[in-house]
Formats: sequence, structure tokens, C-alpha cells
Amino acid sequence: MTREIGSVIGGKEVPNGTAYDSINPAKVSEVVARVQLADAGTFSSACRTAAAAQKEWAAVPAPVRGRVIASIGRLVEANAETLARLVTREIGKPYAEALGEVREIVDTCDFFLGEGRRLYGQTVPSEMPDKNLFTFRVPVGVAAVITAGNFPVAVPSWYLVPALLAGNAVVWKPAEYAAASAEALFRLFTASGLPEGVLNLVLADGQATFQGLESALDEGTVHKVGFTGSTEVGRRIGELCGRHLQSPCLELGGKNPMVVMPDADLDLAVEGALFAGFGTAGQRCTSLGTVIVHESVHDDFLDRYTRATAEAVIGDPAGEVLCGPMLDHKFAARYEEYLGWIQPHHTVVSGATGRITSANARGDFSGEGGLYYHPVIVDGVRPDDRLFLEETFGPIVGVSTFTTLDEAVDLANRPGYGLSSSIYTTDPKSAFRFREGIGAGMVSVNNSTSGAEAHLPFGGNGKSGNGSRQSGVWVLDQFTRWQAMNWDYSGKLQKAQMDVAEVVPDLGFRL
Repeated sequence: MTREIGSVIGGKEVPNGTAYDSINPAKVSEVVARVQLADAGTFSSACRTAAAAQKEWAAVPAPVRGRVIASIGRLVEANAETLARLVTREIGKPYAEALGEVREIVDTCDFFLGEGRRLYGQTVPSEMPDKNLFTFRVPVGVAAVITAGNFPVAVPSWYLVPALLAGNAVVWKPAEYAAASAEALFRLFTASGLPEGVLNLVLADGQATFQGLESALDEGTVHKVGFTGSTEVGRRIGELCGRHLQSPCLELGGKNPMVVMPDADLDLAVEGALFAGFGTAGQRCTSLGTVIVHESVHDDFLDRYTRATAEAVIGDPAGEVLCGPMLDHKFAARYEEYLGWIQPHHTVVSGATGRITSANARGDFSGEGGLYYHPVIVDGVRPDDRLFLEETFGPIVGVSTFTTLDEAVDLANRPGYGLSSSIYTTDPKSAFRFREGIGAGMVSVNNSTSGAEAHLPFGGNGKSGNGSRQSGVWVLDQFTRWQAMNWDYSGKLQKAQMDVAEVVPDLGFRL
């Protein structure tokens, strides 16, 4: 029986809305959940509810909030297999990857449960006697969090866990095509004992969300926006927040380069390129965009990469496969547009392209009614090609060549994104020169462009984001504000820079 789900605000379900079917992309005839999509007014109402609940939550001692985060981690851990299976069913992510995604939530909770005891400020010496200076971290208030569906439970936890730990209330708008996974995660969070209204779930489409967010910002009921999604939408949200003198946390797209040096372990580089390029069917913000390979090893690398791709298993995400289907019909349609960017001067070395069907099969696999697509490797990609410059969200990887490392760095930076990057080399000098020159927020050496750990900063620059970071202690700067306090117990007014004790030196002294 198909589950019907809707928004939950202040602990109460909001049943009415526009019907939307979240499907299983591995079997498009199967409806995973019937979703009631809310309107803009529902979103702004949720923000008012969160604002009313936030002060009481902020008054809960931070170490106690940390224990709530610990409970969330244990709840997710106890339900890991069930949640992972739902993720696999709803977005077609291979079960092993889905299980790893759920593990990321547990890791995030394990890291932040102790941060409730480490929301440190500082005591700062004053330039005047009988006066103390202090700094404090204080919550921002209400955070509106809008997330994509390619990581429907892990990436939201990067926002929700630190935001709640720091004493904020949250309105969370997940992707509608991953609504069932999001609703399941929401129920695990609320089972931890969070007070009603502190975490609210709004299921809505993009237009209603933007309009509701605009109203909430006008009303002053949202004080921080976190967004994971496309660069195009990120720009709109950045502009909206800028008009309200807010700095959003933006985690956007990527055109992530992998540089293969002449001294690289080519088998290792191929393994990294296979996972980064085609894992999750290339639908990660950190997916490999272009392999920039030294001209002396180009042919050898390409031959190995092509063979490895041909041997990789694509199919039912419940099994042991490299990748399953596209996330949803809209991503499949968009990916077919990207395939149209292949030009006559390109060489598709991987064989068939497009959707896998009985008429366009991949070996014995005919697609079985799902949104499955052939992985594509395009050689001869040039620096001015759209395939080189723009994000291609799907299983397509371009290949270019270089002569010098400086040229490789220039090529890697050319698209203007700055999320993730990778270099394969056995020379430490090359690795550090690449790190110094690349504009990406994340650099991997002899590892793929994809993969994150819960205690390392995650985020990008340029078209990939506004420099904000998620994960680790760094994300706390997104969900807290620094407050400075001075306490003068001298019994008189001491004026800074004026009533300063001074020790007079003899600057004319000479030996």
C-alpha cells in the first residue's frame, strides 16, 4: 500500500496540498509515496512556528542538546538497514552506498554530541585594569534548510545536526522526489525528544519554497538559509538573502577535475575515475567532470578506463552494482540534453549512449523499466566545450590532455567551479604544487573526487558555493553568531583607546 505523507509543522501533520508521486526510478511504475506538496503560505507559517519554539530550545543547556544529538545517532544506527533500503528504493542509489550514507549521519551525530560541551568562547585580556572581555557563541535563530535528493539523508544531517545542537530551530524542505526518505529521517529526529516546533518538515516544490522563503525573510522569521542544489538556484537564493543582509550557506554544483600525472599509478587512477565518474550514476556534486591526463599516458589510461567501464555492472541498485538508475524523470531528461553537447570533434570511446532499453541494451541488461543510462566517456574534450565548462549531472566523463603541471592546473580551474579536485601522482612536489594552485575547496591525492568525512570541512568556492563550509567544527560558524561582552568592575567609566595604561619607553636609548 502506497504511503501518503505531508508536511509536519509544530508536531502536527498538514494533510492538504498538491498531490505528487515519488517513484522508484529502478521501476518507474512503482509509487514509493504519495506526497502532499504544500504552498508558500505553509512554508512561511512553519517559519513562524519555528521562531516561537526557538527561544525555549536555546535555553536548554548545550550539553543536554548534545545528548539529544547522541540519541538521534543511536536511533539512526538502530534503523540503518531500513532507512538505507528506503533510500535505495526511492532514488535508486546502490544499497551499499545508501548504507554508507546512513553511516554518515551516525558519524555526524557522534562528532557533534560532544560539541555541546565545546561551544567555547574565550576570555580576552583588556587594555585597561579591572575590566574583563568575553566572547560567546549564540544561536542564529531559525534556519531554513533546503536540500537536494541525491543524498536525501546524509547531506540534510550536515545542516540539521549542528543547527539543532547550537540552539536553533529548523524548517527543512527536502527534495520532493526523495520525500519518503526525508520523512523517515524526520521521524527519527523527532523520536529523540525534540520539542514540537523545533524541527519542522515542509514538503513543497521549488517555486512555493522560494516564495515562502521570501515571505519569511520579509517577516524576519528566518535568520539563516542553508541550501544544497544547483548553481543556478543558489544564485537566486544568494540574491534573496543578500537583500536581507544575510549570508546563506550555499553548497552548489561542481565540475570536478582529476589530474593524472605521468608517474601516476594508472590502475589506481582508473579505479578512482570509475567510482567518481559513475558512482550514483554521476549524480553527485563531487562527481568527476573531466579527467585531465598527461599526454604521455593518455592512451594507456584511456584504454584501461574504457575496459573498466565496460566491465562494470549497472542494474538493480539492491544488488552489487557500480550504479543504478537516474534519480528521477527530470534528471533523466536533463541528462539527455547533456548528451546533445557531444560534438563531431569528440570521440565517444565507451560505446552506446542514452537510455538502456531492449533496443539499446548493455550486454544482457535491458533496463527493466527503470531510468538506466549507459556510462559515457568522451575523449578529445577541449577547454571551450560545454562538456568541459559546465556541470553534467549524470554518467558522462570528459577526457583532455596536458603537457605541464601548470597547464593542468589552469585547465582544472578554467570552468570556474571550485568544489572538489583530485591528482594522481607519486611525486609529493606535484601534489603540493597542485594543492597551491587549484581553486577547489577540497583536494584529494591518489583518491577520487567523491567522498567526505564527518569531521573535515566540506564546501566549495566560485560557482560551487560562497565559501561556507559544512561538517566538522567549521560548520558551527554557519549556525552561531559571535557575541562580544565587556565587564568593567573599576567603578568608573574607562574609555577604550583613551584611558589606557601606558609604559613609556626611552626610544632614544643607544648602546
